[in-house]
Amino acid sequence: MALPRRRVHTDIHCVTRWSRLDIDFEGVAVRDVLERARPKPEARYVLAHAEQGYTTNLPLAVLLDDDVLLADSAEGQPLTPEHGYPLRLVVPKRYFWKSAKWLRGLELRAADKRGFWERNGYHNEAEPWREERFSDD
Repeated sequence: MALPRRRVHTDIHCVTRWSRLDIDFEGVAVRDVLERARPKPEARYVLAHAEQGYTTNLPLAVLLDDDVLLADSAEGQPLTPEHGYPLRLVVPKRYFWKSAKWLRGLELRAADKRGFWERNGYHNEAEPWREERFSDD
């Protein structure tokens, strides 16, 4: 809570074809946390670990975007348990399964390792504007 806080005004998109427009999340920029952690030069990917063994993966460069947060509130209120309390990763430029609820940690890796949904048929990149919902491989 002592780190600089940011508010991100964004839209979110679910792989099941719903969107929520104009939502405000607040928290700490992942970029600010990683700057303090000083990743090793070989770190290129991140595996996000969440409650009950859930994981999702992203390129490290994606997490360095200004709008990627470790969020603890939405719409000016603390996150509810249903929506990820106490902490969720928010990655607005990806489908929302990449925004892991109940975040436990970020593992920086040299090689990509697919997360839960990515191992089970969802697209590894998950860009909504390209409609990258499901994997071809």
